[in-house]
Amino acid sequence: MSDPGPCGPPRRQWPQVVLLAALLVAACCAAVVGVLAGAWSRESAGTVRITYEVTGTAKGVTLTFPVWRDGRLSTERVTVRRLPWTGEVETRGFLKGGSFTATLGRSGGEVACAVTVDDGTYRTASAAGAFATAVCGGF
Repeated sequence: MSDPGPCGPPRRQWPQVVLLAALLVAACCAAVVGVLAGAWSRESAGTVRITYEVTGTAKGVTLTFPVWRDGRLSTERVTVRRLPWTGEVETRGFLKGGSFTATLGRSGGEVACAVTVDDGTYRTASAAGAFATAVCGGF
């Protein structure tokens, strides 16, 4: 039988190493969540101006677009008989990822949409034909 020595049998180190690694991962995750929450808070607290524009030859175009009011998202739907059309929203609580659509009616024609956001985000799309839809998304 071997002598355990003055300090007793050797201790296993792997449980402490696993615990330390788990604590480091948890601390890193908490830091990332904190940074993302701060960025979201700053973005949603600022005032943003969003401009929607529609041009083309179509008559009877249905427009669907997001509107942010007091941090709440709602969808507006407007039917426009003649183009061009422009709408502007100034809002607080803006979150990225909106979608602006211009849908042609049975009579068809051509339509183009554009969205501009304060920070320079600019999206465009176009469509032609009966019931076609132009989608300006991801602003």
